[in-house]
Amino acid sequence: MKHKLLILSLLISLSYSSILAQEAQHPIVKGYGGIYEIEDPVELVQPDKEYKILIELVSENKNPEEHSFWINNVARLMNLHGIQGVPKENLKVKVVVHGPAVLDILSNGNYFEKFRIAKNPNIPVLEALDEAGAEVIVCGQSLLARELARDEIWSKTKVATSALTTISKNVSEGYVLFKF
Repeated sequence: MKHKLLILSLLISLSYSSILAQEAQHPIVKGYGGIYEIEDPVELVQPDKEYKILIELVSENKNPEEHSFWINNVARLMNLHGIQGVPKENLKVKVVVHGPAVLDILSNGNYFEKFRIAKNPNIPVLEALDEAGAEVIVCGQSLLARELARDEIWSKTKVATSALTTISKNVSEGYVLFKF
């Protein structure tokens, strides 16, 4: 009996370490949001279905020297759909940025002024998200509250009247809301 338990324990350990030995994959957002394939998962998405996802990005980045965990999490969300076979054409992802997260989309020059860091580490992630088809929208009210102009944020950001109206509009059009 002891030998059977030892063998079973060894097999479980080997299976677990093979999962840990995987390299992160980036099927939709290249270079960011690395995810791992899970053997025999439940709750699979349907590759031929269109997914409309609205992400309310409000969480503050705690370390301005590194890219935002929350912006990278948008890439993870997209890649998690991709690893299950959803093509990027079937992912309609909009990120509405407001509150403290507005500082994460500052242009390089303004990021330097605010944090004394030469380049905004979020811009490469934002560029990868843009290339993958995600749309970044900022709350105009949050810009005004922080006395920021359009030319002080990442150039591909679209400006909305508010996060609140953007959320209500998109949810009423069938977007599922996530809050990061």
